[in-house]
Amino acid sequence: MTSYDAIVIGAGVIGSSVAYHLARLGCTRVLVLDRTQIGAGTSSQSSGILRTHYSVIENVRLAQASWRVFNDFAAYLGDEDASAGMVKCGYLIASPDGEKLAPLHSALEAQRAQGIAVHYLDVSQAADLLPIARFDDAALIGFEPEAGFADATMVATSFARAARRLGVKIMEGVEVQALLRDGAKVVGVSTSAGDFHADKVISAQNIWAADIERWTGIPTPVVPERHSVLALEGPQPYTYGMPVYKDLGSPGMLYCRSYGGRQMLVSEGVVGETLDEPDNEQGDISMDYIVEIGAQVAERFPSYETAGIASQWTGVYDVTPDWNPVLGRLPDVPGLIVAYGFSGHGFKLSPAVGLLLAQTALGLPCDVDISAYSLERFRSNRLLTGRYGLGAVS
Repeated sequence: MTSYDAIVIGAGVIGSSVAYHLARLGCTRVLVLDRTQIGAGTSSQSSGILRTHYSVIENVRLAQASWRVFNDFAAYLGDEDASAGMVKCGYLIASPDGEKLAPLHSALEAQRAQGIAVHYLDVSQAADLLPIARFDDAALIGFEPEAGFADATMVATSFARAARRLGVKIMEGVEVQALLRDGAKVVGVSTSAGDFHADKVISAQNIWAADIERWTGIPTPVVPERHSVLALEGPQPYTYGMPVYKDLGSPGMLYCRSYGGRQMLVSEGVVGETLDEPDNEQGDISMDYIVEIGAQVAERFPSYETAGIASQWTGVYDVTPDWNPVLGRLPDVPGLIVAYGFSGHGFKLSPAVGLLLAQTALGLPCDVDISAYSLERFRSNRLLTGRYGLGAVS
């Protein structure tokens, strides 16, 4: 079979979600193509944090819609064996006096206006939730109890399994090499396994989205950016009952979460290392970087001054100039729908984005307006820049 109603490029959390939602909406003749394996690309490197906190209100709306899916994932997929690996421990975010204070207050109020449960905490209340941390410099502390972390690979494979159950075909180890066109219009793709035809192609290629520019000539403002993640083992446990913590007072705007037992997963929320070419192979993490992050962690978690390295890895973000994704149709190429440039937000937003792109592809009204994410915003200077500065808080 070489003809389908829709082709999805990429089987990470976004592509798998798109495929499932196409089938859920009745479009079951769908082909998904992935250069490696389901969920094995950048999705497998995700820290898995789930939150609705953003300073960009459009992101809040997408995260809120996604949270409703994550919160009842097995029922949503109609698969009692499906799991997101959810740990609902809450999300704690704090800022000292300074430039991050007003943006934090504004973002918390915007969440509340969307009907999201957000609490303001004093230092004592925050210490009760995360007793291994110090909060004496905090001028404002917010807590989102309906937040936590999950497993991106499990989510991708669960979406894929549910899609297959509805009739979707997924081919792994197949690389898309070009778009097939009839004039401007997309009519399929050329791949390492031959040509496949469809009048709707949805690209969920992540760091490989620059292929879109090569195929169409349309500028694609996305660059691959490497980030490092550490798992530190300290003398005190960071339990699954303790919240994810976002430290707006640290130089790297660190985020931390439990990694089980006495281990803490930690990484920075600022600009990383730009790569010349898309490459999600493991990169080097220098000892200087480890020392720098360790010093920031010890400043907030004093007992972790003696922590050791349990493990470390790198992940790669697909970053746009405003650190927010491009979503929707490319008007110059009828039939082509894109999703790229998530800049570290992709996993958090994947259920909603999958549904909205499926609705877009099928010409249905979108449950959430995604017009602000159009490529056109870069031409008209209507950027979705977060108030915390460039980085993965947005």
